[in-house]
Amino acid sequence: MSGEDDIPPEADRLDGAPHPRETDQIFGQDAAEAAFLSAFTSDRLHHAWLLTGPRGVGKATLAWRIARFLLATPPDTGDALFAAPVPETLDVPPDHPVARRLHAMSEPGLMLLRRPWDEKAKRFKAQITVDEVRKLKDFFALSASDGGRRVVIVDAADEMNTNAANALLKVLEEPPANAVLLLVAHQPSRLLPTIRSRCRTLRLDRLSEADLGRALGQAEIETDASPALAELAEGSVGEAARLTALDGLALYADLVGLFGSMPGMSRSAASKLAEAAAARGAEARFDLTLVLIDRLLSRLARTGATGQAPPEIVTGEAQMLTRLAPDPATGRAWADLAQGLTARARRGKAVNLDPAALILDMCLSLEKTAARIPA
Repeated sequence: MSGEDDIPPEADRLDGAPHPRETDQIFGQDAAEAAFLSAFTSDRLHHAWLLTGPRGVGKATLAWRIARFLLATPPDTGDALFAAPVPETLDVPPDHPVARRLHAMSEPGLMLLRRPWDEKAKRFKAQITVDEVRKLKDFFALSASDGGRRVVIVDAADEMNTNAANALLKVLEEPPANAVLLLVAHQPSRLLPTIRSRCRTLRLDRLSEADLGRALGQAEIETDASPALAELAEGSVGEAARLTALDGLALYADLVGLFGSMPGMSRSAASKLAEAAAARGAEARFDLTLVLIDRLLSRLARTGATGQAPPEIVTGEAQMLTRLAPDPATGRAWADLAQGLTARARRGKAVNLDPAALILDMCLSLEKTAARIPA
């Protein structure tokens, strides 16, 4: 592997934050760490692990932490006299040779599969391709000579295309000796069932407000880490960073105001929202607008299903949620609309539909659903 100065843009790096390999600590995921360490110390180390959970809660950080631990811990030779003490944590000192090599992307025992950078098009490929997975054959062949561990990180496994997934499945069916594969998956349901069945799952949960604040501090992301931000980010460090960078709390407040005017939606507010998402250089804001509309619809569906609004993010939200989702039937209506709008947005982005037109069309659909709710 080449030195860090030669590394092209990385699909698994969040803008403005350290790469997961550069992150020493993980917060709020003690149960997942303990489950892996228990399997390791009891000689039940599975050859493939599926790390699941919401985006931004530390799945990739844990994968790199596990990789660092495995590569720094020699396989048991069976010689009790020279056996290393049983590890109690996954901690590896930052000055350990393996830690330094991983940080520099020069560790021969590690293979990272991720969406590659297309130098000609100056963008990341949309998926992890079969060509990336085929590199595992050479990796396993070259790294087998030293007899040590070999670790593969796939980030994210749900970004593989069909051919890549089938190629990885063959590796999982006949794993090389001393090899461990760590599959990061934001949406494990998108993986082949046969891949999921060959992995042991580590489920990572959303972070508490306190853990979110500590993780943001470690990433040197300046934010107040307020309860409102933690709730809107759904305990995700990555989402909290994006919301902070794009003033997401203010955008969400605008959306709550727009929903609050329904039925009888404020056309001027809808137009303002659409124009902001369609401005030149506003691609990130457009994407965030789609995400926050979906999140608000999810909160409406949850309110209708449970009869209780989730913790309020902005003033007046709880009243709006309970008014627009007073019962399970209306909750289902909002959930169905969310599914339809998500599919419509995906199609609209695929054909480069005008962002303003897409947002306005979504607002009209929201207004129609609100108008059907009994007063």
